Amino acid sequence: MCTGAELALISGGAQGAGMLASANAAKNSAASTQIQLNFQADMAKINERLNESNAQTSLLVGQRQEQNVRLRTAQLKSTQRASMAANGIDLGSDTALNVLTTTDYMGEVDALQTATNAVRQAWGYRTNAQNFASEAAMKRASASGIDPNSSYMTSLLGNAGTVATNWYMMNKGTGLGTSSRVS
Repeated sequence: MCTGAELALISGGAQGAGMLASANAAKNSAASTQIQLNFQADMAKINERLNESNAQTSLLVGQRQEQNVRLRTAQLKSTQRASMAANGIDLGSDTALNVLTTTDYMGEVDALQTATNAVRQAWGYRTNAQNFASEAAMKRASASGIDPNSSYMTSLLGNAGTVATNWYMMNKGTGLGTSSRVS
C-alpha cells in the first residue's frame, strides 16, 4: 500500500507527463495548421496562374474571333458588290454606297463587340487571379505568424501553474517538499 507521500509523487509525475503531452499536442497542432495554411497558399498561387493563363487565352481567342468577323464582313461586302454589278447597279450610286457603308458599319460593330467580350472575359479571369493572389498572401501571412515552439512553451507555462497548485495542495499536510533545517 502506498503512503500519502508516495501517492503525491505518483500524482505529480502523472500531471507532469500530462503537461508534457498537452504541450506536444499544442506544438503538433500549430505545426499542422502551419502546413495546411502553406498548402492552401500554394493552391491559391496555382489558381492565380491558371486564371492569368485563361485571361491571356481569352484575349487571343477574342483577337481571332474579331479577325474572323472582319473577314466575313469583307466576304459579304464582296458578294454584295458582285451581286449589284451583276444586276446592273452602279457601284457609285447612293443605293450601292448606302448598302456597302451599312455593311462596313455593322461589321465594325460586330468586330468591336467581339473584342469587348474578350476583354471582359479576360478581366473576369484577372479579377479571379488577383483574388487568389490575395488569398495566398493572407494564408502565408497567417502561416508565418504561427510558431509551434511558442505553442509548446505557452502550453507548458499554462499547465505548470495548475500542476504546481495541485502539488502544493496534495503536499500541504504530508510534509513532502518542505525542508527541515537543523540549527
